[in-house]
Amino acid sequence: MRIALAEDEGLFRQGLSSLLTAGGHQVVLSAADAQQLAEQVQQTAPDLVITDIRMPPTYTGEGFQAAKDIRRRMPDVAIVLLSHHVDAQGTIELLAAGRHRIGYLLKQRVLDFGMFNGVLERVQAGESVIDPEVVSEALAVRRRRHPVDSLTPRRLDVLSLMAQGYSNARIARELVVTEAAVARNIGLIFDTLDLPPDPNIHRRVQAVLEYLNQ
Repeated sequence: MRIALAEDEGLFRQGLSSLLTAGGHQVVLSAADAQQLAEQVQQTAPDLVITDIRMPPTYTGEGFQAAKDIRRRMPDVAIVLLSHHVDAQGTIELLAAGRHRIGYLLKQRVLDFGMFNGVLERVQAGESVIDPEVVSEALAVRRRRHPVDSLTPRRLDVLSLMAQGYSNARIARELVVTEAAVARNIGLIFDTLDLPPDPNIHRRVQAVLEYLNQ
């Protein structure tokens, strides 16, 4: 497999390059930062790109951005992202985008080269492989950011009464507001919970389920 590697830690980059070569791969690019990776990757035509997420100059998401740019320009290239840290938001973005041929592993996984090499082969073959620890954290973040948490106190009151099976008229009496105000709040609840009109879905029931499952 032809591999482009981007990693700012010199010893780690050299060690990983040696492991990949010993494993039968050809390292066609060994870049020290995301800019070098982005500038030279098309010239080297790799089958797969391995890049650290946090690289110079800001050590935030340079590698992640480079991976997105490479995927846009070279849609058939497989990409494996590495990180010392769990970047849950980045994982959520990857999963939400439904990308194929994407891998996301913590750097410690490289120590088990047999497992790591297996991930490279799976990603290059078309799978998406996300580190279990990263997935767990991403799901935790998603739970902490449940859409119901974005509702105002008034809309939570409305949704709570909906969950008790109350009609709009009964909710209006309970909250001492007009039925029009209740209907307006319910519409905004549907918007917040991303429940557009759909003849196959009872939005009121779905909203209640979202409330009960938060």
